[in-house]
Amino acid sequence: MTVTSSSMRRPQRWDQPFDPHMTDALAAALLNIAPFSQMDPNRFPPRIPLLGILRNDCRYVRCQPGEIIVREGDYGNSAFLLVEGSASATVERLPNELLGRAKSRKLSWWESVSQLWSNPKMAEVRNTDLGNYPGREVQTDTDSRVSGHERTSIFIQDLPRVLISGKSAKLVAGDLFGEMAALTRTPRTATVIAESSCDLIEIRWQGLRELLKYDVQLKSRLNERYRQNSLNELLRATPLLRGLSDQAIDEISEAATFGTWGTFDWNHQFQKVQQCTDDVERIEQEPLIVCEGDYPNGLIFVRSGFVRLSKKHGVGHRTFAYLGKGAVYGVRELYHNWRCGKQHPLLLSLRAIGYVDTIHLPTEVAEKWILPNLPVDQIPAPISDSQGNGQRERRQHQREDLLETSLLEFLLENRLINGTQAMLVDRNRCTRCDDCVRACATAHAGNPRFVRSGLANDNWMIAHACMHCMDPVCMIGCPTGAIGRDEATGVIRINDSTCIGCGTCANSCPYQNIQMVPIRNVQGEVVLGDSDQQPIMKATKCDLCLEQLGGPACQRACPHDALVRIDLTAPGPLAKFLKGAGV
Repeated sequence: MTVTSSSMRRPQRWDQPFDPHMTDALAAALLNIAPFSQMDPNRFPPRIPLLGILRNDCRYVRCQPGEIIVREGDYGNSAFLLVEGSASATVERLPNELLGRAKSRKLSWWESVSQLWSNPKMAEVRNTDLGNYPGREVQTDTDSRVSGHERTSIFIQDLPRVLISGKSAKLVAGDLFGEMAALTRTPRTATVIAESSCDLIEIRWQGLRELLKYDVQLKSRLNERYRQNSLNELLRATPLLRGLSDQAIDEISEAATFGTWGTFDWNHQFQKVQQCTDDVERIEQEPLIVCEGDYPNGLIFVRSGFVRLSKKHGVGHRTFAYLGKGAVYGVRELYHNWRCGKQHPLLLSLRAIGYVDTIHLPTEVAEKWILPNLPVDQIPAPISDSQGNGQRERRQHQREDLLETSLLEFLLENRLINGTQAMLVDRNRCTRCDDCVRACATAHAGNPRFVRSGLANDNWMIAHACMHCMDPVCMIGCPTGAIGRDEATGVIRINDSTCIGCGTCANSCPYQNIQMVPIRNVQGEVVLGDSDQQPIMKATKCDLCLEQLGGPACQRACPHDALVRIDLTAPGPLAKFLKGAGV
């Protein structure tokens, strides 16, 4: 078979600016507005000039009174600078109807069925004029600041009542908000509503990342503001502190200190750790937060990331459990010491897996406010004098997570605990019929988006399919923002039209779940770059069949129920599934 080719200009970082209407003059005008006016352009490298960031990574947004700017619970890919007007941020969970949340658009029954005969006959076909599949519009995570699916404005009709009924904070000109959700790949923590006509500058996270990288003052100011504004709400949402008064929360917040462990782009370090064959050395490379045997001088809150609970075992370490965002460590020992008047050291060590943010609450404030007011369901199990050898502690955690030690170690060593939608395959039930692969291909214009192979423990395999991670490090280095979270569902998606084929996301994915593929035009010709005559590449991966009826086609197609998409960020869902499977 003869392979023909065509050529096109290779896509570049700023080929598609955030705002196509942003001009050089408008971008230059931003230099007169703080904090941009306080930045030194000479600190920015020539390849990423300050003016270039403002020109390509910013856009003007105008909101009317009562209009929602960001919604609590949505995944954010941008931050907002309020230039003129006023807004209110409320942490109250407002009804979905009031917030105008839209459901993800699904293909119709006819569209779903017609894929069987309408898909291109050649692999990875694109309409090179549109940059996507023929006849298939690709949604971008920047299509709308409110919904990733409809470019609409949502208004709160009775704004004064909403703001009075819930706790809100006033935002005025010069305030920046939404930056932490954009930078940490986490949901918005508040709903922000325009009180008056507002002019805003929206900054997509790639530009914000570079502003923080080259302007130290902005980074310091944002870090401090985050500590001041977000901590109280995090504490109120913690079951351990349920029912405490505002005075108690304020005093606990004042006493809290923050810690950061590991590196933000932990995937690079992880690749090095994977090459280490010594199990003891691999665990000891994980940053030690607190060590077993130490005196418990407070409570440790996991603000983001994952931590390992382990105990020394011979010359190595034995893992008992892993904890994620919102978990608290040290309650059992601290409660025992306070209640019994006897000092018991920490039973287990706490190590950071990847990148972890922690909050430390000192013993004094815990004994004053938290321990005397623990909810009944939060009171920990007592510590007996015979627990020095760790056997009872091991049984306690095994009752909680029900995972065998080997499986637990497997998930942690490979950091599969990051996956919210991992593809788990029972190799004892799988007949290798590849119905799952064919179904995936049908749902994606003839191009399967996963590989039926992967890491295995006993008869369980985690296939090479995007896990839609809790902490998607694949998004860190994308220069155009082509890969991002769908704001309505949290699914990690790739906007084909803005992907420049740099391969950064594929190289950053610790699990090898993103593939770079050469594309073809509608005539089936391989598309080449006009300057170097090399194939134009695009990043592809599982999108969890977001547009398909019935959810992931791979799971629905398996004739032997050998495949399931499962959340691994906590042991509970997996333990429940394994119990149901008779394991």
